[in-house]
Amino acid sequence: MSRESENRLSGEAAALPGVLPDALREELIAFRRDMHMHPELGNQEFRVTAALKNRLEKAGLRPRVLGTGTGLVCDIGEWDRVRPMLALRADIDALPIPDTKTGVPYRSTVPDRAHACGHDVHTTAVLGAGLVLAGLDRQGLLPNAVRLIFQPAEEVLPGGAPDAIADGVLDGVGRIVAVHCDPRVDAGLIGLRPGPITSACDRLEITLDGPGGHTARPHLTTDMVTAAAKVAVEVPALLARRVDARSGLAVTWGRIESGHACNVIPQHAELSGTVRCLDLPAWRDAPDLVHAAIDEVAALYQAKTQINYVRGVPPVVNDPVITELLRAAQTARRGSYAVEDTEQSLGGEDFSWYLEQVPGAMARLGVRTPGSGARYDLHRGDFDVDERAIQVGVELFTATALLDAGATTPSA
Repeated sequence: MSRESENRLSGEAAALPGVLPDALREELIAFRRDMHMHPELGNQEFRVTAALKNRLEKAGLRPRVLGTGTGLVCDIGEWDRVRPMLALRADIDALPIPDTKTGVPYRSTVPDRAHACGHDVHTTAVLGAGLVLAGLDRQGLLPNAVRLIFQPAEEVLPGGAPDAIADGVLDGVGRIVAVHCDPRVDAGLIGLRPGPITSACDRLEITLDGPGGHTARPHLTTDMVTAAAKVAVEVPALLARRVDARSGLAVTWGRIESGHACNVIPQHAELSGTVRCLDLPAWRDAPDLVHAAIDEVAALYQAKTQINYVRGVPPVVNDPVITELLRAAQTARRGSYAVEDTEQSLGGEDFSWYLEQVPGAMARLGVRTPGSGARYDLHRGDFDVDERAIQVGVELFTATALLDAGATTPSA
């Protein structure tokens, strides 16, 4: 490993208080591994909620469990009701897929459940930052109150963020930041991008119906399989000609189902997939555009349609000023070489709902071991991280809190 890579991981450029102590670093790694071994799906995160609550209370803080029964919110320092708070957000749920890692002691102990998106790292980084900031607050070194948000159900459309917002987690908050693990970025680095950094993601379910009939006489009925195939092929093509290509609106199917016999034209067909969009205004128009395209194509084949368009999440649109705040925080800790530009992803993230209310930014947290040839990806059962990324996340959050000017207006 190069000297520069070692510097990125060890944080030799740290220039602020709040560097992670060795004992706490080891505790946080143990916390992450325990969480990784006991993954819980959205709105079922009772075990990790209790563990977070107990650890924060042990640090003298007063966390509050959210009204949904999982997740919690915790303030550090006293909000003076003049300067808005900075919020640090983590997501705590896991995915319904098996953990296929081998040779690690912290493999999931729950069948068909895994932290394959790095939420255990996000959670541990915010917890660690909270513990460090609580210590700084006791020393009078915290310039403004900070709120920790441990949010459930990020992986469940439309995400747990709307429920958390309804529960008041943004009251008094003027800015919010988060990280997301990125297996394409080396540990020690973060990736930043002002403006859109993720895609909008909605769910689309369609049923097509007709009278059915004999395959010898498709002209006397609705040829349901052909109708479903035409919807699958022509709707995405039609939308590509009705929306600015720069918006990146794309319909992709994950399931088509129809029929039971080779000589029977079925009465029913189903399609389901996702609608993704890079552009916020186009996402807002997407339901009407998609409905119209489906009805238009289905009508050509005399199929009756029923459309269930489930709103998911808008794009995460990073505020430029807060993106620069994250850049300054990482630079203060590890130097300017520890920040790289990143591209917009087609993945969805419900952190976007917070940004509909207050300005904020999400950084991509590098979790790949420098020099490693491993090619992990998110939402795969073998996904794993270089645990030194936890320290990077903690110190990024703490430096952001220390550099934060608290100058924007709090939400109502």
